Amino acid sequence: MKKRLIIAPVILLILFLLSGIFMPKPLFRSTYSTVLESNNGQLLGARIAADEQWRFPAVDSVPFKYERCVLNFEDSYFYRHPGINLVSIARAFVQNIKAGRIVSGGSTITMQVCRLARGQKTRSIKNKLVEMVWALHLELRMSKSEILNLYASHAPFGGNVVGLDAAAWRYFGRDSHQLSWAESATLAVLPNAPSLIYPGRLDQKLKLKRDGLLKKLLLRNEIDSLTYDLAVMEPLPEKVNALPNMAYHLMQKAVAEEKGKRIRSTIDVVLQERVNAIVQKHHSIQKGNHVNNMAVIVAEISSKKVLAYVGNVIGEDSLLHGNLVDVIQAERSSGSILKPFLYCKMLDEGVLTPKMLIPDIPVRLGGFTPMNFDREYNGAVPAEEALARSLNIPAVHLLREFGVAPFHSFLKKTGMSTLSHHPDYYGLSLILGGAEVKLWDLAGMYTSLAAILKTYNDDDGLYVSDPFAELLWKESGHEVTEPTVMNQPVIRAASVYSTLDALLKVNRPESEAGWENFGTSKKIAWKTGTSFGFRDAWAVGVSSNYVVGVWVGNADGEGRPGLTGVSSAAPVLFDVFSCLPTSNWFAVPEDEMDEIEVCAQSGYRPGENCDEHKTILVPGGNKVGICPWHQKIHLNEDGFYRVNASCYPVAKMQHRNIFILPPAIEYYYKRNNVLYSTLPPLLPGCMETEQQMEFIYPREWNKLFIPVDLDGTPGKLIFDLAHRQNSIAVYWYLDEKYLGKTNGIHQLEIRPEAGWHKITVTDNLGNSIVKKFMVVNKREQQE
Repeated sequence: MKKRLIIAPVILLILFLLSGIFMPKPLFRSTYSTVLESNNGQLLGARIAADEQWRFPAVDSVPFKYERCVLNFEDSYFYRHPGINLVSIARAFVQNIKAGRIVSGGSTITMQVCRLARGQKTRSIKNKLVEMVWALHLELRMSKSEILNLYASHAPFGGNVVGLDAAAWRYFGRDSHQLSWAESATLAVLPNAPSLIYPGRLDQKLKLKRDGLLKKLLLRNEIDSLTYDLAVMEPLPEKVNALPNMAYHLMQKAVAEEKGKRIRSTIDVVLQERVNAIVQKHHSIQKGNHVNNMAVIVAEISSKKVLAYVGNVIGEDSLLHGNLVDVIQAERSSGSILKPFLYCKMLDEGVLTPKMLIPDIPVRLGGFTPMNFDREYNGAVPAEEALARSLNIPAVHLLREFGVAPFHSFLKKTGMSTLSHHPDYYGLSLILGGAEVKLWDLAGMYTSLAAILKTYNDDDGLYVSDPFAELLWKESGHEVTEPTVMNQPVIRAASVYSTLDALLKVNRPESEAGWENFGTSKKIAWKTGTSFGFRDAWAVGVSSNYVVGVWVGNADGEGRPGLTGVSSAAPVLFDVFSCLPTSNWFAVPEDEMDEIEVCAQSGYRPGENCDEHKTILVPGGNKVGICPWHQKIHLNEDGFYRVNASCYPVAKMQHRNIFILPPAIEYYYKRNNVLYSTLPPLLPGCMETEQQMEFIYPREWNKLFIPVDLDGTPGKLIFDLAHRQNSIAVYWYLDEKYLGKTNGIHQLEIRPEAGWHKITVTDNLGNSIVKKFMVVNKREQQE
């Protein structure tokens, strides 16, 4: 007998332990909504779970008011029982016997969690026993707060709303921690009968239950009488609210990368709302020109965190114009937006100075004929001015000098992920929109560039090994490690500073005119870009703390007249910057800068023939050579004519240093520079030693193609010549056959047949140029 008494408890203990094996781990295998929060925990948006339920991922803590409400309504002894409450079960048994049906289950919150985990099976003695055993195991496995969190996260709240967080937003439009006593009480009683009690339906029954719970709270001194009186006067929720949708496209990114999770993003909710409003305002203007899409991203330089993310305009007609496309992640033609990176890299390599003159004349390079946006030519322009004015031809000259392959490699290092082809595929067009770029990458590239300078200034000359890291949009999920210091930086801070200094000089839109005159104005280095065919308008701005990137256009690639970076994207850029705090500009990285002397007119190192010098700051290690455009000329005794030893006594000569450009460059340069002095005339009888003529077009003579006119007839080749003397007459010959004479403007149209030809040009002073060229047909040109 005694043996049996010992065996029975042992068997029961074994059965109890074995039953725990069948409890799933984790307890719930539900699918969850994807929830996106701001950097301070505010809800930005959510997407429904795979089973079509609004079920947010489990909460970390239960709000105090809800906890007091649900415990007083469901389980007053929650913190004192081991998972089952025998008194409650006995009372429920008596109530059910008297009623002749199940009117009370006597379940604790722990048992309800187990019932929810088992799929809310029908109420029966067998299932109740299983729930009781599971509850005992659960109490051994988890703390009370963890069990309460599970209940709050998985309790049904009517319809397809599951869990406290989802219910708070769907019924009251705010976070569960912000609920009132009345709202908390409403949600505490809803899971008791979610199918019968639903906001907007059977409100009287719901109100009676809610007010009954509030009365219980009053009697138990959980709330005072004033709180009670105010609480029972609060109305019930009348509808189910739509969830916030402040960052639609970032929400889509979150679903793609972190589906079913609660993501704490880096987004500043206040800034996000302001940027959303700015985008809507400018969209209402742009759609008058049938421009339907816009994207804006804001990043903090020091942390590389994204503070605002608007992937496109969201509105009533979103499905009509591709507004659901996240343009921040889309590949679009880069236009001129990459020019600062070439300028910066060439400064860093020491092959450029900001004041160096870069040619700006008509040019054709291997079938590529770049043009400035305004279709004008300046002859030559200082490099920093060419960047500030976004001139295309000087940029092509710089890329040709630097090399497409090295620049291609550098862009990939900076984070441009879209360069999937060989450098030869892009050629020199790489600097003018020949490659596609994502706004995401672009903002990261500019942010990283500015971060190099900011880190150097803030951390006493520190460089990190991975300066061009990708932007961050999540507060967690990435390792926070100490930066690895490197001795040889990818780009020096001095080069970044000089580049941003040049971009400070970019003329702002009309709304920003005169900004320099106001002490409160923000210093913003900025750059625009416009792709071929007016399909993409770009603007990127850099302050000392923030980077703002803007794209405007049509997602389907349709171009629109007047869609430019300056007119369409820049106004958005400066409106966004108006929402950001003002800060001091970057400090000059003086330790990395050298003061050097350059020719005042050319920007090269001064040689013996350069009289006017200026001192400028450049990144250390500059290797720019001696100025090629200053030379010594010899004049007659009166100083009016040029002479040489073959025609004039050396003892009577005057000697003068002069800045003189090649004829083709001079032809355009002197139009815009009234102080430019041309060569004095040559003394009659003297032999000319200086080049007097130069072809402006064509610049390449290997293969010339004659286009076909609209009527199908062959077109003509246009030859353009520059001569130092405006009034000189020029005579043209093709294959020794005289073609004609030009005066002042030296242009001639000819229609030679396919094959090799020779063109000869002479002036009435005996100067001449001879060029051989080949004319090819269309098929030969394509080959």
